[in-house]
Amino acid sequence: MLVEAIGSTTVSPPRVNEPLQQVERQRQETEQQPQIDSSKQNKVQSEELLNQIKALTENGLYSVRFEQDENVQELVVKIVDNETDEVIRQIPPEELLNLTKVLQDLGLRGNIVDTES
Repeated sequence: MLVEAIGSTTVSPPRVNEPLQQVERQRQETEQQPQIDSSKQNKVQSEELLNQIKALTENGLYSVRFEQDENVQELVVKIVDNETDEVIRQIPPEELLNLTKVLQDLGLRGNIVDTES
């Protein structure tokens, strides 16, 4: 009878619980699932947003303003108290608009990307 020793060089089958195999399995599962039409998904999201805005403005305490920021050419949504005309919430926030303006200015002057080689 001939018995060979099993060493560490033998190939073992891949373990099921290894992270690489888990990620690969999840990727394959998501590829196999039917994709939701993005236009339908956007329509549902916009309808939910409009319903939330309507709920905020129904009692008359708040109003919603849609404005175009002149500096960065972005749409700004503001929730405003009707009595005090105070901005309760702004999307995107003022800080983000300022940051966007600074980044646009840097990009126009060529300070972000070195174009010389």
